Amino acid sequence: MQKIDGQLITVMGGGGFLGRYVVQRLLARGARVRIAQREPRAATFLKPLGGLGQTQFVACDIRDAASVARAVQGSEAVINLVGAFDDVQAVQADGAGHVAAAAKAAGAGALVHVSAIGADSESASAYGRSKGDGEAAVRASFADAAILRPSILFGREDRFINRFAAMMRLSPVIPVIAPNAKFQPVYVGDVADAVVAALDSAATGKIYELGGPQIVSMGELLRWIADATGRSPLFVDVPGAIASALATGFGWAPGAPITKDQWLMLQRDNIAAEGVPGLGSLGITPTSLASVADGWLVQYRRHGRFAQTA
Repeated sequence: MQKIDGQLITVMGGGGFLGRYVVQRLLARGARVRIAQREPRAATFLKPLGGLGQTQFVACDIRDAASVARAVQGSEAVINLVGAFDDVQAVQADGAGHVAAAAKAAGAGALVHVSAIGADSESASAYGRSKGDGEAAVRASFADAAILRPSILFGREDRFINRFAAMMRLSPVIPVIAPNAKFQPVYVGDVADAVVAALDSAATGKIYELGGPQIVSMGELLRWIADATGRSPLFVDVPGAIASALATGFGWAPGAPITKDQWLMLQRDNIAAEGVPGLGSLGITPTSLASVADGWLVQYRRHGRFAQTA
């Protein structure tokens, strides 16, 4: 699907972290964008970014097949960005199947499904299994769908880099769980560009693994955040046996530092596999964390924009 201008494209989860960037790019290309999510009013901040009548908002619960079918009716293309850490099988597996089946029934010319690195129906973690089952469900209904698997996303509104930066602002001691686990953080804007690029017919039926230009361990990443925010906490590596016991025994509790499923996810590096197409295959040059993070990490410095930097 090379022509985007004037096309009706439904974005499931369009008001979320990645969704807002995808929607902005589609609007800039002249698409008519239908934003579908459980609370559509939470996404209305996107309306001023488009022209008159360029955006639509519909209520949709991805777990309800009939709701999804109504949301995608008449769409030339469908993009599924919905993810969750709760009720993962219903949202990321069954829900992904609902979207694919509805897109096919509606006669959509393209489907882009955003999964995650580590998606595997045989994964030890429920999250990884649900992502793998979701990909299988998508393929079963819409064989030509493009599937994107990003690593950890970073950006101004993320809940990863910001979470740790906030912890360092509040505490002089930071426990480091799984310090050697490796990540390939990828900029949310690059992933949004990849989503739009994957609407092209050349991407149909392919899987892409999306990672940034650097591979870092958890320990290295936390120390980088500390440097970027001018903080110097004491980092304490948590032995694996203790971290596993905490996750197993207390991971169910509200506010727990890590759940059992998150611990299981950390046992596998979150980096793009060699030989699998990535951002470069979609014509996108990966953006480094250092080149964009200063724009929002400044809020975590002791004196904000007036802080002295090296």
